[in-house]
Amino acid sequence: MTHFNIDLHCDLLYYLLKENSKPNDKEVRCALPHLKEGNVKLQVMAIYAATAKNSTEEGILQSEIFADLLNTDDFFLFKDENDIPNDNRVGILAAIENASSFCEEEMNLDIGFKNLETIIKNTQKVLYLGITHHSENRFGGGNNSETGLKEDGKVLIDYLADKKIAIDLAHTSDQLAYDILNYIDQRNYKISILASHSNYRNVYKNNRNLPDELVKEVIKRKGLIGLNFIKDYIDLQHPERFYEHIQYGLDLGAEDCIAYGADFFFDAEHPDQSRYPFFFEEFKDATKYNSINKRVAEDFSPVIMEKISHKNAVNFITRLWI
Repeated sequence: MTHFNIDLHCDLLYYLLKENSKPNDKEVRCALPHLKEGNVKLQVMAIYAATAKNSTEEGILQSEIFADLLNTDDFFLFKDENDIPNDNRVGILAAIENASSFCEEEMNLDIGFKNLETIIKNTQKVLYLGITHHSENRFGGGNNSETGLKEDGKVLIDYLADKKIAIDLAHTSDQLAYDILNYIDQRNYKISILASHSNYRNVYKNNRNLPDELVKEVIKRKGLIGLNFIKDYIDLQHPERFYEHIQYGLDLGAEDCIAYGADFFFDAEHPDQSRYPFFFEEFKDATKYNSINKRVAEDFSPVIMEKISHKNAVNFITRLWI
């Protein structure tokens, strides 16, 4: 198989916490039929829980749901590019979005780390871990705060140092991102870095998008920047600006770092009605990768399209797991 798609971030597992929900439910945008039609051979599935009481129950339950998916005929555990079965199954890997998914605010850290080990055992691999979500937690500041790395955050990074799990900057405050990078360098840790579902702040101003300095750090560290398909991070009015984000990344030298991180999720019951629709028609679900790839190949080059669609992500995973 020469051409396929990899997506670094979706919230299908969180959707599957809903009663009577199934991976085939098309309302979730990254449902199994969408992934198959979009020729997605690796979908990274985030384990997410908000920073709140009982968050670890939700986190562990999602890791069990992930394990159940692997026991069906529809999914396989992605290992490397050469191990993709020649059938219609979709490869999956787990990731963690918000460390509250395994460690609550008042919980003993050792218990939190035991929960993390349970999640790793259930999923077999965790590709990356995001320390925060939008808000602040015991480990550091999320993208809606200005807080940096806290003491517990340092202990968490120490714990991850030999785990071959990347750290995700998609939901950090700028200060937390810089603190993470500085701490990794101070300790001389070999920890990979990515921003799994973020665009470029200089193209469209949003705290979730990366400032140039962080883009350059990700490039320097041979990380990934996953293009986010949500309107809030492209431009509220102009879908065309998605391709401006690609051009901007290329101009900064990110040719070997750009990937897809669509951030597809179940938005039908979202409390903030002002954000509807969350996605432009051109980027509304995982079937759209084929038309996006066509446009990227035409506007940039077939080589750039292959890098963004899968090659950069494959190379990153290979380096991470060596």
